[in-house]
Amino acid sequence: MACQTQDRATMTLSSPLPSAPTILFSSAGRGWSGLSADFIHIPRGRVEVPGGDMHRLGMHFGPPVKADCRCDGRRLQRVQKAGDIDIVPAGVDGSWEDDADCRILRLSLEPSLITRVAGELGRDAASVELRPQMQVRDPRLEAIGWAIKADLEADVPSDPLYIDLLANALAVRLIETATGSVRDEGRSVPKLSARQLRLLTEYIETHLDQALPLADLAAVAGLSATRLKLLFKNSTGLPVHQYVIRRRVEHARALMTTTRMAASEIAVAAGFAHQSHMAATMRRVLGQTPGEILRQVGEFRPNLQKPG
Repeated sequence: MACQTQDRATMTLSSPLPSAPTILFSSAGRGWSGLSADFIHIPRGRVEVPGGDMHRLGMHFGPPVKADCRCDGRRLQRVQKAGDIDIVPAGVDGSWEDDADCRILRLSLEPSLITRVAGELGRDAASVELRPQMQVRDPRLEAIGWAIKADLEADVPSDPLYIDLLANALAVRLIETATGSVRDEGRSVPKLSARQLRLLTEYIETHLDQALPLADLAAVAGLSATRLKLLFKNSTGLPVHQYVIRRRVEHARALMTTTRMAASEIAVAAGFAHQSHMAATMRRVLGQTPGEILRQVGEFRPNLQKPG
């Protein structure tokens, strides 16, 4: 059942199964908005899924399975491979039968998210009509799926800003898929004004120790979240969440090299969840751990003062 995305409570098993579907990782309790995700183990057999209130995507992981899918009056018998994606709009039901156990990433989007993002893109939301699609191969959707799966499996959840960006990127790609739109490469690239960029970078710099939701940053710039995402990357060369992460890392490194603050205090001051989160992020971004950085400046630290 490589494309179902409804909650387990709504699943109706039409034939005996050795075990029930098992949610291995879930976004439940993480405070995500407009998007939810579960990584699920599905036992071999048939599952009936009634139409729900959410748009649903299912991305297959692991070895191929033979699948018999019926959705919106259509039937497709295929070999479901890793990276294959099924898109099921809200209100559409179906059934899926696999000949072996499989694992899927189940993504659910609120239709209001699609409507909002379509409006921010200057599209008529009424013209954006998602349709059922089976065994879609789309590198952009697959990349978003991998990023969401990685976050579900991480010990430390990502900043909410990162999830907001993934949800918006997913909505944008679904809108592009539904409308068949393509970008005009000949047009000039829109960017933030100098004032907007200054306001945003100053706001980020003075609020690194706090959560920085995409909606708050968009309000600072006077833009929609979707528009901010596009203009910020065009202006800085980095997505908003990557820029924020880099500034947190640089701020933490500056505190390490100019103060005698404890590593746990630096982590909080730089906006990390805890010391281990800071260490993992610094290793990924800088290629150095906090301990390596401190050893490099160790000979100077005895003369540094603890702030305050």
